Amino acid sequence: MKRLLHWALAAAIGLAGVWLFGPTSVLFKRAVAEIDVATNSPGAPVVVELFTSQGCSSCPPADELLGELAQQPGVIALAMHIDYWDYIGWKDPFANPELTARQRAYVRSLGLRYVYTPQMVIDGGTDVVGLHRNSVLGAIEEAAKERKALNVSFSREDGGKVIIPAGHAPDEGATIWLAVFDSRHETEVRRGENAGRKLLDYNVVRKMTPLGTWSGAAMEIPFDMAAAAAGGQDGCAVIVQQGKTGMVLGAAQMPL
Repeated sequence: MKRLLHWALAAAIGLAGVWLFGPTSVLFKRAVAEIDVATNSPGAPVVVELFTSQGCSSCPPADELLGELAQQPGVIALAMHIDYWDYIGWKDPFANPELTARQRAYVRSLGLRYVYTPQMVIDGGTDVVGLHRNSVLGAIEEAAKERKALNVSFSREDGGKVIIPAGHAPDEGATIWLAVFDSRHETEVRRGENAGRKLLDYNVVRKMTPLGTWSGAAMEIPFDMAAAAAGGQDGCAVIVQQGKTGMVLGAAQMPL
């Protein structure tokens, strides 16, 4: 029954995607321009996590949207490739069970009933279907109005470090996540729902590591940028998040 629910949801989202994802309209270009203005507010940057899979026929338009968002100032756009669709004919080369576990944690923290793709989570607190451009843009604009609790940053000094200032931490503390990602991948899909398609993926998270817990004190956490770059990745982001997958308190990104 759960599988039938997943397929019904995927089919409904796919039908919606046919209508929503025609050629880029003047309205959408204007909406993206409005994000530029909104994310220059004190609340920036906004973290957008897309849970996606190359095995999902509804996901490519959401992947494209994430690529557009990744170019916007004040938006940290990250693609989290999950593994639970690998069985339907194509094994996503970027799928990571740890990212699937992260999505399932969001199901619990956001009070959802099940996981699905494409899902976008905005600043850890809002769940949006990744196909719905207007809903995604609206959620980002609303999140950008909120002042973040922390002004997180990276420094290249001493080989690299994450800098977190002192502040008021939530009672349960906050997890400091480090995401290392590839800015772009192009994949020829040979099987499954996207067979015969050339898929473009952006800001593909390859590893997401907890660096520790923030409890209110100022922190400087060493981060070996050279080692991360040697692994082939070209970007990194730090996210300070209430609990483990709660509201984002502060975030930053930097090329490697």
